[in-house]
Amino acid sequence: MALTVRQVKTETRPGLYGDGRGLYLRVGPTSSKSWILRFQLAGRRRDMGLGPVEFVSLAEARDKAHELRRALKLDSVDPIEAKRGAARRVALAAAKAMTFKQCAEAYIAAHKAGWRNAKHAAQWGSTLTTYAYPYFGDAAVQAVDVAFVMKAIEPIWSTKPETASRVRGRIESVLDWATVRGYRAGDNPARWRGHLESLLPKKTRVRAVEHHAALPYSEIAEFMAQLRARSGTTARALEFAILTCARTGEVLGARWSEIDLERRLWVIPAESMKARKEHRVPLSGPALAVLERQQQHGNCDYVFEGQSPGRPLSNMALLMLLREMGRVDLTTHGFRSTFADWAAESTGFPSEVREMALAHAVGDKVEAAYRRGDLFAKRAALSEAWGRACDSLPASDNVRVLRSTLG
Repeated sequence: MALTVRQVKTETRPGLYGDGRGLYLRVGPTSSKSWILRFQLAGRRRDMGLGPVEFVSLAEARDKAHELRRALKLDSVDPIEAKRGAARRVALAAAKAMTFKQCAEAYIAAHKAGWRNAKHAAQWGSTLTTYAYPYFGDAAVQAVDVAFVMKAIEPIWSTKPETASRVRGRIESVLDWATVRGYRAGDNPARWRGHLESLLPKKTRVRAVEHHAALPYSEIAEFMAQLRARSGTTARALEFAILTCARTGEVLGARWSEIDLERRLWVIPAESMKARKEHRVPLSGPALAVLERQQQHGNCDYVFEGQSPGRPLSNMALLMLLREMGRVDLTTHGFRSTFADWAAESTGFPSEVREMALAHAVGDKVEAAYRRGDLFAKRAALSEAWGRACDSLPASDNVRVLRSTLG
């Protein structure tokens, strides 16, 4: 039997109450009430909500149900898909006011909690501000097309391929996010495979070799003697970075809990590594000597404590030390290149041992799948050899270096 206005108003028992021809009043466990239209399409039952009772009266629900049944019968229109399509159109219309910059800022805000540090979020904003926003930052995100993307990346694709590749990938990520959120529709114009790869040469063909300012390995022993003549935690941190070939962030973030002096081992956790994979570092005799000196300074959890108690050295500390030493021609990262050159030209260690010492990916995915070890024993031997190379200055030269350091 058909429902009455009174029944719709007073019914409180959970369940479905039919009005006829597929229209039902649904009473929920908490006495919430809404309308449902039940129909068959392609042999499958479907339920479509028509709204809550407080906003849709019985008469209005019957009118809605009648119009939907009519469209389904006469035009074979799926009312649920029609409703979804209307919602998408409304969202896209609203997205005309949503700019690419607004979407990018929302994307960064949504993802920065999962990024390793605030610096990564800043780099995202910086690259988009420099290379993307000038061309289409204020454009509706739906309007961003291949022409816009090419304007941003084509001018730097040959001169700054690494940067251009990051910009392209970040634009692609923002546009994917906007699509999922309903702010745009269609293909992603920043997609590489089967798309931009037809318009631009592969990055590997135009890659400019970017050298970090590095010290010739023939000068490493003299530099290390000058460094060891200096006191202070910053000098020890730079010395440790050179001896272990680790990156600046890995050294500054090193904690005593990661280090096993007896086993001569430093285990860098995955979250501290660029590749997000745990890395075992063999500690040479000189590297252990640095740690033993650091053990005498306080009880901080960090190996290299900064000026703020309980906090590590700042990211600029090592670079400022190099400037104080008059070596504005060098960077901390460049000592990894010094090591790589020395290992390649002055030792017989295989290239994969050298690359693993630098925490680089070795070989392709297939090779990586079969190589389950990290060549630790061989890397330990290489580390000891590197320690000797860093300490191979003749005694007479040591005196000269000490005098020059002390003025």
